[in-house]
Amino acid sequence: MTFFSTLKKTGPAALAGALALGLPGTTAALAQDAAPALDTGNTAWMLVSTALVLMMTIPGLALFYAGMVRKKNVLATVMQSFAVCCLATVLWFVVGYSLAFSDGGGANAYVGGLSKAFFAGITVNTLWAPGVANIPEYLFAVFQMTFAIITPALIAGAFAERMKFSALLLFTGLWLLVVYAPIAHWVWGGGFLGSAGVLDFAGGTVVHINAGVAGLVCALVLGKRQGYGSVNMAPYNLVYAVIGAALLWVGWFGFNAGSELAADGLAAAAMVNTQVAAATAGLAWMFTEWLVAKKPSVLGIISGAVAGLVAITPAAGFVNPTGAFVIGIVAGIVCYFAAVKLKHALGYDDSLDAFGVHGVGGIVGAILTGVFADKAINSLGENASVVTQLYGIVFTIVWTALATAAILYAVKALVGLRPSGQQEIEGLDVSQHGEVVQ
Repeated sequence: MTFFSTLKKTGPAALAGALALGLPGTTAALAQDAAPALDTGNTAWMLVSTALVLMMTIPGLALFYAGMVRKKNVLATVMQSFAVCCLATVLWFVVGYSLAFSDGGGANAYVGGLSKAFFAGITVNTLWAPGVANIPEYLFAVFQMTFAIITPALIAGAFAERMKFSALLLFTGLWLLVVYAPIAHWVWGGGFLGSAGVLDFAGGTVVHINAGVAGLVCALVLGKRQGYGSVNMAPYNLVYAVIGAALLWVGWFGFNAGSELAADGLAAAAMVNTQVAAATAGLAWMFTEWLVAKKPSVLGIISGAVAGLVAITPAAGFVNPTGAFVIGIVAGIVCYFAAVKLKHALGYDDSLDAFGVHGVGGIVGAILTGVFADKAINSLGENASVVTQLYGIVFTIVWTALATAAILYAVKALVGLRPSGQQEIEGLDVSQHGEVVQ
């Protein structure tokens, strides 16, 4: 039994407690003759999953990105991930969670309301999806908070080494509320994409396409880094990047398997699929680079693994391991050409390949979810459709691109987007934070 079929059986009471229509649910048995009780097994797994997803941003993404910039921008890059974590946490508590996961009334197809601002109405006894997942709503809210944290943090990879810190904070705050929260609602909170049947198990659309497209818009609006194409911009410390990628990989089990909201067989399938896709994509990128560039690079294999993790995210709870294997191969090859060849052919400066890996990888995964969804893994796979998946992709791309551009120009008018040319050459560590790596 899936989350959706369970809701149909349990009626409005369960539906009111489980607005995330796009999230797959549990196969836990329903108590027919008693009020739902807290499921301690599901709760324990979700506590662990939440910690794993937070680890993806701090320290995972922070180290992954910091290892790929130049020495003069290492601290500024780590600071971006850490500050975004703090800011997104507060905004999610104040209003973001409510906009994503409460009833928006007449506007519910597009955005939630304000009834859960400041986590209003949630107590230690409030269950999320009563009769289905039976986990504390506080736990569901903070699990979703970790997704809201990492998504804008991913965008920073596209404009690394060239955005003012004040602009970063203002952009992140506006983007989280105007772009992320509504799209999360569209897919997972009862909005029109989830209702249309768009499948996104753990964030291929909500997180990765969203962040990747926003990153591309940022790269285009901000322009290239000083000296791009003529100055050596080799990574400062690839060991940092490998450690960061490894932390992302481990944390991704919470990201994908945790999105089942239960400790059950489907969570285990999502975990297997995550591992298979990441490893396969790492090898696919590595061998492709070996053939094209004549040497397999460390940066290449870790980028490939992350591309595989991205691509399997929407599909993790819908496909079987063979599907995950194929998704990994396609993601590794396609993302290599997007990040290495397409970027240079079109001439944009996506510093750390936020679009090439997350945007393109998310699109690949979302489309292939429609191809490889297996009803034997998840009954929702029976209605999977590439056309429906494309519908979700197109709406996400259009809204993200337009809203991100509008926010950037507003921030530019208010505080400016870039430091001066001299400050950028000097490095953001000194110019923005007054600190240096020794």
